[in-house]
Amino acid sequence: MTIARIFLIFIMIFLSFVSGCKEEAVKTAEDQQLQNIVGQLTSHTDCKSYQKSVSITDTPDTFSCIEYLYDAKSHKLNLKHINAGFNCCPDSLYCIISLRNDTIFFEEYEKMPGCHCDCLFDLNIEISGIVAKRYFLKFIEPYCGDQERLEFEVDLTTAQQGNYCVKRTRYPWGSGV
Repeated sequence: MTIARIFLIFIMIFLSFVSGCKEEAVKTAEDQQLQNIVGQLTSHTDCKSYQKSVSITDTPDTFSCIEYLYDAKSHKLNLKHINAGFNCCPDSLYCIISLRNDTIFFEEYEKMPGCHCDCLFDLNIEISGIVAKRYFLKFIEPYCGDQERLEFEVDLTTAQQGNYCVKRTRYPWGSGV
């Protein structure tokens, strides 16, 4: 009789764990579906050091800035990274964009730096699958070094557009572009 009781208790404990795991797995799958984003670098300028004309409305080269615009109907977030620092003549530029909890990470990369100089570019980035809520945006820039990080919070429920800038003083920023 005691073996039967122990076996019965073991089965009850096992079933309670299994039912708890199934419920948790369903919640996780739902959360992942809500947070499934797709992002990419859609275009970028040429090296801005080689551009001759500078408009009075251009962002000074001593700042690295993000301008953003959110479209609630299409769930798209468009961003422009103004004055992103890279090698003067990379083979290509790209971003790896990921979402972890409430933070969107933008890892910026260059493929095969071809010159012995650096300069500033403007990057256009588009992300699909964004739900209107509060996010923390974190840009990982290859040439930032120990300068102030380009990290800030946006609340897309109250502000569908905006901008954020950090001051930069080290090359390639502040080179008179």
